[in-house]
Amino acid sequence: MDSATLGGTSLGELDLQLLHALHLDGRAPFSRIAEVLGVSDRTAARRFARLRAAGAARVTAVLDSRGSGHAEWLVRLRVPPPAAADLARELARRPDTAWVTVLSSGTEIVFIVRAPAGRAAPLAGLARHPRILGVEAHRLLRHLMEHRWPGRTSALTGEQVAALRPAPGGVAAPIALNDLDRRLLPVLAADGRAAYPRLAGRVGWSESAVRRRLEELRRSGALRFDVEVDPVLLGFPAQCLIWLAVAPSRLASTARALAADPQAAFVGAVTGPHNLLVIAVCRDEDALYAYLSDRLGSLDGVERVETAPITSYAKRVAPPT
Repeated sequence: MDSATLGGTSLGELDLQLLHALHLDGRAPFSRIAEVLGVSDRTAARRFARLRAAGAARVTAVLDSRGSGHAEWLVRLRVPPPAAADLARELARRPDTAWVTVLSSGTEIVFIVRAPAGRAAPLAGLARHPRILGVEAHRLLRHLMEHRWPGRTSALTGEQVAALRPAPGGVAAPIALNDLDRRLLPVLAADGRAAYPRLAGRVGWSESAVRRRLEELRRSGALRFDVEVDPVLLGFPAQCLIWLAVAPSRLASTARALAADPQAAFVGAVTGPHNLLVIAVCRDEDALYAYLSDRLGSLDGVERVETAPITSYAKRVAPPT
């Protein structure tokens, strides 16, 4: 794909390379990215500023729930179609929600909500909401992909990837959030590339303290940076939630296989009648059909499949809590 457009924004090869570079390290200095891509610092910074201003892409910080002592719950709401958009926006405003989506013909909303580990999902009031017809909550046990949507990251060569990939962090272990974290993380969730002087000014701590704490969170694996890009912009308008019921003996192998698929934007283990959740992104409905019938249909151990197309997003990533 040489280019793509959305709302007047055109993605050229350099834009795709830049997004791939940021996918590898969301806080990599533009000077390092520019050197690897063979362009000037100013060009790299200007191209990303253009994409961000157009709402086409942004870097955001995501706190590992296990590292913060929180649990994630996948919640499904049945709603009357006229209420879906307003309810989705209402849920998106909550600081503990992530990835608020409207499915199918607007009859269902799916979102992730975070809560302290050991506590039930914070859903008080939803069951009694006059515009909510039904509520299901299932624990999101584990994210089973190292990076979201590997299919989008194909613009760089192997040599360029090696030059930009940061040193691996540790395995996320529970880490107590302090006052600095509670001030810092929402700012980074809104702009993962915010410069240290700006971060220091926003949180009221010294620049050196902010730098040390951010490096500590990254080194521990508790904090990672991701690039939000609408798949439509990259030429993948067919997006679908897929719930899979997989035989327990095949769960790990099936998850590994799916996590390597270029069509998979997310793979996670969940509780409930289905034990795997997949977000698939495809170029069109024919490609989605082929993925469902040929790819999923060929996997041993898959006992049941439920699908629902994603029609809109009200929120993609929540500020860490």
